[in-house]
Amino acid sequence: RVEHPAGGYKKLFETVEELSSPVTAHVTGRVPTWLRGSLLRCGPGLFEVGAEPFYHLFDGQALLHKFDFKEGHVTYHRRFVRSDAYVRAMTEKRIVITEFGTYAYPDPCKNIFSRFFSYFKGVEVTDNALVNVYPIGEDYYACTETNFITRINPETLETIKQVDLCKYVSVNGATAHPHIENDGTVYNIGNCFGKNFALAYNIIRIPPLQADKEDPINKSEVVVQFPCSDRFKPSYVHSFGLTENYIVFVETPVKINLFKFLSSWSLWGANYMDCFESNETMGVWLHVAEKKKGRLLNIKYRTSAFNLFHHINTYEDNGFLIVDLCTWKGFEFVYNYLYLANLRANWDEVKRQAEKAPQPEARRYVLPLTIDKANTGKNLITLPYTTATATLRSDETIWLEPEVIFSGPRHAFEFPQINYKKYCGKPYTYTYGLGLNHFVPDKLCKLNVKTKETWVWQEPDSYPSEPIFVSHPDALEEDDGVVLSIVISPGAGPKPAYLLILSAKDMSEVARAEVEVNIPVTFHGIFKRA
Repeated sequence: RVEHPAGGYKKLFETVEELSSPVTAHVTGRVPTWLRGSLLRCGPGLFEVGAEPFYHLFDGQALLHKFDFKEGHVTYHRRFVRSDAYVRAMTEKRIVITEFGTYAYPDPCKNIFSRFFSYFKGVEVTDNALVNVYPIGEDYYACTETNFITRINPETLETIKQVDLCKYVSVNGATAHPHIENDGTVYNIGNCFGKNFALAYNIIRIPPLQADKEDPINKSEVVVQFPCSDRFKPSYVHSFGLTENYIVFVETPVKINLFKFLSSWSLWGANYMDCFESNETMGVWLHVAEKKKGRLLNIKYRTSAFNLFHHINTYEDNGFLIVDLCTWKGFEFVYNYLYLANLRANWDEVKRQAEKAPQPEARRYVLPLTIDKANTGKNLITLPYTTATATLRSDETIWLEPEVIFSGPRHAFEFPQINYKKYCGKPYTYTYGLGLNHFVPDKLCKLNVKTKETWVWQEPDSYPSEPIFVSHPDALEEDDGVVLSIVISPGAGPKPAYLLILSAKDMSEVARAEVEVNIPVTFHGIFKRA
């Protein structure tokens, strides 16, 4: 077990400056000549405004990063996203927009009357796009989980414009994990107000770019609505599953209390984190819809409580849906442990906190798609290769027990990635993940979901990011290609950070491209081929 007494991981949460132009990275090893394009990633880069600190991992102002690969050479660039939150903070030299875990105090320059009237404006929702970047048509967007996404220029990293999804489709927000099909169709999920004000979840579809070149967002539509287990309290949703014919939505017990959310935050100094609560009795509900018909399957899948952020992959097999997830056991919200004070603590304290938190486990659930009531009390799963079960109960619910595909005490397999273009929604063998050791990212891991074999890249005092798989252009096998990750190594030598290239076959190092600047934590991103 690797320890981190030197606390080098604290550098992941340190403010940095943007670059005015790209810098050349120093390459050791050989960058494959076929690797041409850009790795684009998002994360927080400004952790305070003047003397005012941001408190949570998801509060720092969005910084967009780009590593460019061309003929074996590598450059690095980064710019802050010019969100309203960022621009107003820079202009007023204070935190103006309330972030996930940081309340923005009212403008001290306003008098009591204008402050009173601003109570009735309601909450100004943040547009701080620090979580992911993805394409819609020919455009690229940085996003968080609110209704605002931000169009950016993937070449220069300049901010182009803010887009409010509420203007196009009936959702209160959308996740940072859309599914993008090979023709460019984008699917996402967000909660919404359904019939007679009850809460629900809408799946939205944005079509690919058409010959008329009109912005596809104008043609967004709701394809199906999932019901909510509690009409007043939607569950927090971070991602969902998609196959050729089905959409899978996992409804967890982490709930948003809308009464708290919609009441005037400014009266009691609240932020987004203050609006979460756990339903301690519901467990987890899984919902399935037919993708093409937009029809809900009337099957009630149930299992015991967990938090879920990332779906690994989902596929169909002989009348079953295989749903692979990165779970955290229990109903307590994992984000409670992601305050910057926790993450910047000394190693012994970091470990002490993680001992109390929900425990991570990668799991496979198997959902039967047809139900025969004659089988009440029986396990309905007949696939030979899984130990997961689905038991039809007398109340017509189906109780699921998972097959564990990765488990280690306080060691998470998280930020999962696959060979997405060829294997998303299809039977697959490999996933690549970031290994979290008591929430500290200290390894990269490849997992064979069939045999549970693992391959690990790890170096002392080195802190990698989510691994992105890039397929070889002439790939024959699922794992023909490389894995890209941004690593910081604050302790070792003069170079504080590098882009790491690993062989996707065995997680051995192919090359690294070192830069002279620190790179703070990044969450998600994409490889955009040249």
